[in-house]
Amino acid sequence: MNESLIDSLGKKGQWRKLGVRAGLYAALVVVALLYAAPLVWMVSTSVKPADQTMMRPPTLLARPAMDTPLHAAENYSAVWNNPSIRFPLYFRNTLVIAILAVTGVVVSSTIVAYGFSRVRWRGRGVLFGVMLATMMIPFPVLMAPLYVMYSEIGWVGTFKPLWVPFWFGNAFSIFLLRQFFLTVPRELDEAARLDGCSHWGTFWRIILPLSKPVIAVVILLHFTYMWNDFLAPLIFLTHRDQFTLALGLHLFQSQAGNTPWNQLMAASTMVIAPVLLLFFLAQRTFVQGATDSGLKG
Repeated sequence: MNESLIDSLGKKGQWRKLGVRAGLYAALVVVALLYAAPLVWMVSTSVKPADQTMMRPPTLLARPAMDTPLHAAENYSAVWNNPSIRFPLYFRNTLVIAILAVTGVVVSSTIVAYGFSRVRWRGRGVLFGVMLATMMIPFPVLMAPLYVMYSEIGWVGTFKPLWVPFWFGNAFSIFLLRQFFLTVPRELDEAARLDGCSHWGTFWRIILPLSKPVIAVVILLHFTYMWNDFLAPLIFLTHRDQFTLALGLHLFQSQAGNTPWNQLMAASTMVIAPVLLLFFLAQRTFVQGATDSGLKG
């Protein structure tokens, strides 16, 4: 009698757990669909003819039997080969700026984070707090003084204001890297010193190899930020040949005449495609960076 009661209670507990898990998965699916809906609609509109973008009721897929036989290849080709808005040039400009800025952030922030996490020195906590306080200052507050400073040294109208500052560290990246470095056991540092390693040797041979996941997170987050940045290029770039993709997309939207929504969605899809591709390629490392404690084996 008791054994049957225990079995029935155990089965009820298992069913309850399965129900809770199924409910969580269902909630995750609903949230994922809500987040994916605008992206799916953007891609869908980018492959439609112009006369189908504003149809009532709206349709997700293009209807082939229409008077305007405009296809997806024509939409993307029209955007890419637009004579007045040079998306290939803007793509190159954005890629150059993003690579230089991301490289600077990784190099400088890893070194500073190592100093904050593995080297003991007077005033380390106070200076770290001051650095974190800089994250509370929004860019519009610094916009005018930065413009004056860069104008005095002749940087306005060049790419330098967009990538040179990141070679002096980034507060959020330093914070993220420092928190990860703190999880690496200090016994590894002591073993490296017994082998004759300096701080630089420990940083290069011990910390960096263990920090690949969090460095991938920093690269992905900062590349996304630089790729989508609109305000800084708007302020510091003065020539159309220097525009980034964010400025080019805004210029395409604000051009004279009616907005070709199918081509605008095609342009938007091309702008976000590299970021999505980078995320999917680095997804495994990105997830590992959030869960890995720095210990291997």
